[in-house]
Amino acid sequence: MGLISAPLAWAQNGNGDLPSANTIFDDKMLVDGYAKKYQNLPKETLLAMIRDDTLTTYRSAGALRVFKEKYSREVVSNEKKIIEKILLRRLHRTDSPFVEVEIMHALCLMDRYRYFRTMAPALVLKLDHYNTAVNDIAFEHVNQLITAENNRSREARVIFNTLRKTLFLSRKRLMDVKEPDARLSKKLKLLRWSIKVLGNQELKKLPKEVINLL
Repeated sequence: MGLISAPLAWAQNGNGDLPSANTIFDDKMLVDGYAKKYQNLPKETLLAMIRDDTLTTYRSAGALRVFKEKYSREVVSNEKKIIEKILLRRLHRTDSPFVEVEIMHALCLMDRYRYFRTMAPALVLKLDHYNTAVNDIAFEHVNQLITAENNRSREARVIFNTLRKTLFLSRKRLMDVKEPDARLSKKLKLLRWSIKVLGNQELKKLPKEVINLL
Protein backbone atom coordinates (compact mmCIF):
# COMPACT_ATOMS: atom_id res chain seq x y z
CA MET A 1 0.00 0.00 0.00
CA GLY A 2 1.07 3.58 -0.42
CA LEU A 3 2.59 5.18 2.66
CA ILE A 4 0.40 7.42 4.77
CA SER A 5 0.99 10.99 3.72
CA ALA A 6 2.19 13.73 6.01
CA PRO A 7 -0.08 16.71 6.71
CA LEU A 8 1.48 18.97 4.08
CA ALA A 9 1.25 17.98 0.43
CA TRP A 10 4.02 18.66 -2.06
CA ALA A 11 1.75 21.07 -3.86
CA GLN A 12 1.69 23.16 -0.70
CA ASN A 13 5.47 23.45 -0.61
CA GLY A 14 5.91 27.01 -1.78
CA ASN A 15 9.55 26.74 -2.85
CA GLY A 16 8.77 24.15 -5.54
CA ASP A 17 11.04 21.48 -4.05
CA LEU A 18 10.04 17.92 -3.34
CA PRO A 19 9.57 16.96 0.32
CA SER A 20 12.59 16.41 2.51
CA ALA A 21 13.78 12.90 3.29
CA ASN A 22 12.24 12.92 6.76
CA THR A 23 8.74 13.60 5.40
CA ILE A 24 6.57 10.59 4.60
CA PHE A 25 4.50 10.85 1.42
CA ASP A 26 2.38 8.37 -0.43
CA ASP A 27 3.36 6.99 -3.82
CA LYS A 28 0.79 8.87 -5.87
CA MET A 29 1.81 12.16 -4.31
CA LEU A 30 5.44 11.53 -5.19
CA VAL A 31 4.62 10.85 -8.84
CA ASP A 32 2.40 13.93 -8.93
CA GLY A 33 5.17 15.97 -7.33
CA TYR A 34 7.84 15.00 -9.83
CA ALA A 35 5.41 15.54 -12.71
CA LYS A 36 4.80 19.06 -11.46
CA LYS A 37 8.53 19.67 -11.05
CA TYR A 38 9.23 18.52 -14.63
CA GLN A 39 6.32 20.41 -16.19
CA ASN A 40 8.48 22.91 -18.08
CA LEU A 41 11.16 20.52 -19.31
CA PRO A 42 11.54 20.22 -23.11
CA LYS A 43 10.55 17.05 -24.91
CA GLU A 44 14.16 16.02 -25.57
CA THR A 45 15.03 16.18 -21.87
CA LEU A 46 11.96 14.17 -20.90
CA LEU A 47 12.82 11.47 -23.44
CA ALA A 48 16.39 11.32 -22.15
CA MET A 49 15.02 10.80 -18.64
CA ILE A 50 12.66 8.09 -19.86
CA ARG A 51 15.58 6.27 -21.51
CA ASP A 52 17.71 6.50 -18.35
CA ASP A 53 17.78 3.08 -16.68
CA THR A 54 19.20 4.59 -13.49
CA LEU A 55 16.36 7.04 -12.89
CA THR A 56 14.22 6.26 -9.85
CA THR A 57 10.68 4.95 -10.23
CA TYR A 58 8.95 8.18 -9.23
CA ARG A 59 11.19 10.42 -11.34
CA SER A 60 10.71 8.19 -14.36
CA ALA A 61 6.93 8.05 -13.89
CA GLY A 62 6.83 11.83 -13.45
CA ALA A 63 8.79 12.41 -16.65
CA LEU A 64 6.56 9.97 -18.51
CA ARG A 65 3.43 11.70 -17.33
CA VAL A 66 4.62 15.12 -18.47
CA PHE A 67 5.68 13.76 -21.86
CA LYS A 68 2.36 11.98 -22.20
CA GLU A 69 0.25 15.00 -21.33
CA LYS A 70 2.21 17.56 -23.37
CA TYR A 71 3.64 15.72 -26.35
CA SER A 72 2.15 12.26 -26.90
CA ARG A 73 -0.57 13.48 -29.28
CA GLU A 74 1.78 15.74 -31.22
CA VAL A 75 4.46 13.31 -32.40
CA VAL A 76 4.08 11.94 -35.92
CA SER A 77 5.86 9.97 -38.61
CA ASN A 78 9.44 8.84 -37.91
CA GLU A 79 9.62 10.64 -34.57
CA LYS A 80 6.54 8.75 -33.42
CA LYS A 81 8.08 5.40 -34.34
CA ILE A 82 11.28 6.24 -32.49
CA ILE A 83 9.41 7.30 -29.36
CA GLU A 84 7.21 4.20 -29.46
CA LYS A 85 10.37 2.08 -29.45
CA ILE A 86 11.71 4.05 -26.49
CA LEU A 87 8.49 3.52 -24.55
CA LEU A 88 8.20 -0.17 -25.41
CA ARG A 89 11.82 -0.73 -24.43
CA ARG A 90 11.21 0.96 -21.09
CA LEU A 91 8.01 -1.04 -20.58
CA HIS A 92 9.83 -4.33 -21.14
CA ARG A 93 12.72 -3.40 -18.86
CA THR A 94 10.94 -1.82 -15.90
CA ASP A 95 9.59 -3.62 -12.86
CA SER A 96 7.78 -0.52 -11.61
CA PRO A 97 3.98 -0.55 -11.90
CA PHE A 98 4.00 3.27 -11.76
CA VAL A 99 6.17 3.42 -14.85
CA GLU A 100 4.14 0.68 -16.54
CA VAL A 101 0.77 2.42 -16.20
CA GLU A 102 2.15 5.71 -17.52
CA ILE A 103 3.67 4.00 -20.57
CA MET A 104 0.53 1.99 -21.29
CA HIS A 105 -1.57 5.14 -21.20
CA ALA A 106 0.94 7.09 -23.29
CA LEU A 107 0.97 4.45 -26.03
CA CYS A 108 -2.83 4.47 -26.19
CA LEU A 109 -2.79 8.24 -26.58
CA MET A 110 -0.13 8.09 -29.28
CA ASP A 111 -1.85 5.41 -31.35
CA ARG A 112 -5.19 4.43 -29.92
CA TYR A 113 -6.14 2.02 -32.68
CA ARG A 114 -2.88 0.12 -32.47
CA TYR A 115 -2.41 -0.08 -28.72
CA PHE A 116 -5.82 0.01 -27.03
CA ARG A 117 -6.45 -3.71 -27.57
CA THR A 118 -3.31 -4.70 -25.63
CA MET A 119 -2.63 -1.81 -23.27
CA ALA A 120 -6.15 -1.13 -21.99
CA PRO A 121 -6.58 -4.70 -20.65
CA ALA A 122 -3.18 -4.43 -18.97
CA LEU A 123 -4.33 -1.22 -17.29
CA VAL A 124 -7.58 -2.88 -16.19
CA LEU A 125 -5.60 -5.73 -14.62
CA LYS A 126 -3.69 -3.15 -12.56
CA LEU A 127 -6.97 -2.52 -10.71
CA ASP A 128 -6.09 -5.64 -8.72
CA HIS A 129 -2.64 -4.39 -7.75
CA TYR A 130 -2.00 -4.46 -4.00
CA ASN A 131 -0.83 -0.84 -4.05
CA THR A 132 -3.86 1.44 -3.93
CA ALA A 133 -1.94 4.24 -5.65
CA VAL A 134 -1.28 1.96 -8.64
CA ASN A 135 -4.89 0.90 -9.05
CA ASP A 136 -6.10 4.48 -8.55
CA ILE A 137 -3.81 5.75 -11.31
CA ALA A 138 -4.68 2.83 -13.60
CA PHE A 139 -8.39 3.53 -13.16
CA GLU A 140 -7.90 7.23 -13.89
CA HIS A 141 -6.08 6.36 -17.11
CA VAL A 142 -8.68 3.85 -18.31
CA ASN A 143 -11.50 6.20 -17.40
CA GLN A 144 -9.81 9.01 -19.32
CA LEU A 145 -9.49 6.80 -22.39
CA ILE A 146 -13.14 5.77 -22.45
CA THR A 147 -14.55 9.22 -21.71
CA ALA A 148 -12.28 11.26 -23.99
CA GLU A 149 -13.68 9.76 -27.20
CA ASN A 150 -17.09 8.81 -28.52
CA ASN A 151 -18.20 5.44 -27.23
CA ARG A 152 -16.64 2.78 -29.43
CA SER A 153 -18.04 -0.73 -29.42
CA ARG A 154 -14.65 -2.21 -30.31
CA GLU A 155 -13.08 -0.68 -27.22
CA ALA A 156 -16.08 -1.46 -25.03
CA ARG A 157 -15.73 -5.10 -26.06
CA VAL A 158 -12.08 -5.10 -24.98
CA ILE A 159 -12.96 -3.68 -21.56
CA PHE A 160 -15.96 -5.98 -21.13
CA ASN A 161 -14.07 -9.16 -22.01
CA THR A 162 -11.19 -8.28 -19.70
CA LEU A 163 -13.46 -7.57 -16.74
CA ARG A 164 -15.63 -10.59 -17.45
CA LYS A 165 -12.62 -12.89 -17.17
CA THR A 166 -11.34 -11.36 -13.95
CA LEU A 167 -14.78 -11.28 -12.33
CA PHE A 168 -15.48 -14.90 -13.24
CA LEU A 169 -12.29 -15.88 -11.44
CA SER A 170 -13.45 -14.11 -8.28
CA ARG A 171 -17.15 -14.96 -8.40
CA LYS A 172 -17.03 -17.19 -5.30
CA ARG A 173 -15.66 -14.32 -3.24
CA LEU A 174 -18.28 -11.99 -4.71
CA MET A 175 -21.08 -14.16 -3.33
CA ASP A 176 -20.57 -12.64 0.11
CA VAL A 177 -20.13 -9.04 -1.01
CA LYS A 178 -22.88 -6.70 0.10
CA GLU A 179 -21.14 -3.38 -0.49
CA PRO A 180 -18.37 -3.22 -3.13
CA ASP A 181 -15.02 -1.92 -1.90
CA ALA A 182 -13.07 0.75 -3.79
CA ARG A 183 -11.35 -1.66 -6.17
CA LEU A 184 -14.49 -3.55 -7.05
CA SER A 185 -16.41 -0.30 -7.46
CA LYS A 186 -13.90 0.82 -10.09
CA LYS A 187 -14.36 -2.42 -12.01
CA LEU A 188 -18.13 -2.18 -11.84
CA LYS A 189 -18.06 1.39 -13.12
CA LEU A 190 -16.04 0.33 -16.16
CA LEU A 191 -18.26 -2.70 -16.64
CA ARG A 192 -21.41 -0.55 -16.61
CA TRP A 193 -19.87 1.69 -19.26
CA SER A 194 -19.06 -1.26 -21.51
CA ILE A 195 -22.58 -2.70 -21.14
CA LYS A 196 -24.10 0.70 -21.88
CA VAL A 197 -22.17 0.78 -25.16
CA LEU A 198 -22.63 -2.87 -26.12
CA GLY A 199 -26.19 -3.40 -24.92
CA ASN A 200 -27.94 -5.20 -22.07
CA GLN A 201 -27.68 -8.55 -23.85
CA GLU A 202 -24.14 -8.72 -22.48
CA LEU A 203 -25.53 -9.20 -18.98
CA LYS A 204 -26.25 -12.86 -19.68
CA LYS A 205 -22.51 -13.42 -20.18
CA LEU A 206 -21.73 -12.37 -16.62
CA PRO A 207 -21.86 -14.50 -13.47
CA LYS A 208 -24.95 -13.85 -11.38
CA GLU A 209 -22.77 -12.72 -8.47
CA VAL A 210 -21.67 -9.77 -10.60
CA ILE A 211 -25.13 -8.95 -11.93
CA ASN A 212 -26.38 -8.65 -8.36
CA LEU A 213 -23.84 -5.87 -7.75
CA LEU A 214 -24.56 -3.80 -10.86
